[in-house]
Amino acid sequence: MLKVEVRELRRDLSHYLERVKAGESLEITEQDEVVARLSPAGERVPRAYAAIVAERGATVPTGDLVEMAKGRARRETPAGTTDALLTDGRANRA
Repeated sequence: MLKVEVRELRRDLSHYLERVKAGESLEITEQDEVVARLSPAGERVPRAYAAIVAERGATVPTGDLVEMAKGRARRETPAGTTDALLTDGRANRA
């Protein structure tokens, strides 16, 4: 995320607003301390995701992971793995 000093933001606000309109988010700093974040309007990111993105540079999910997983074929579990042993144990109980 791009960091911009308050003075620089004031001086060249239109330039930075164009970048935000294009989808970029900015961290506004004052004496090297982040005091605010400026993000494109309309972004509805839950606080938990926003915190992870800000702190760790993660990406925000863009779809429903459960729905995405429904369309994928299940992979075969390699023999000897914990998943394979659990699956075998469950099958034997049924």
